Amino acid sequence: MYVRLFVLRFPKETSDLPIICKLVKQYDVEFNILKATILPHHDGIMILELMGHKSNVKEAIAYLKSFGVTIERLSTIIRRDDEKCFECGACTGICPTAALHIHRPDMAVLFDPDKCTGCGLCVAVCPVRAMEVSLDQSVGAIG
Repeated sequence: MYVRLFVLRFPKETSDLPIICKLVKQYDVEFNILKATILPHHDGIMILELMGHKSNVKEAIAYLKSFGVTIERLSTIIRRDDEKCFECGACTGICPTAALHIHRPDMAVLFDPDKCTGCGLCVAVCPVRAMEVSLDQSVGAIG
């Protein structure tokens, strides 16, 4: 099972269309809406978890893009400020996916955004606020 979290941004022209419900029927993917702010005739934003076969998820993404929806992997909005981070390792103990881990033997704290699910636990535990969440529309958009 392929599982990915995405931030979807809907243009006001399509924000009132029932396009999400078709993902199950047409593309055989399951979805979980984690957060959404969508109003008719306004730009909207949604955090969506998609689950299914990898090729089906990719087809579902292409379908959403055909409606002008911009899509960003949620993991791309969790960032580490390497200037602030002094590699204390506090984040590695709380990261449920090992996206943040200690590399041995040099004890460097590494961040693998591909493993990150965007849970944000690292943001809360970082004593110097080196981990941050950014919902900036200009970063990480998928094609």
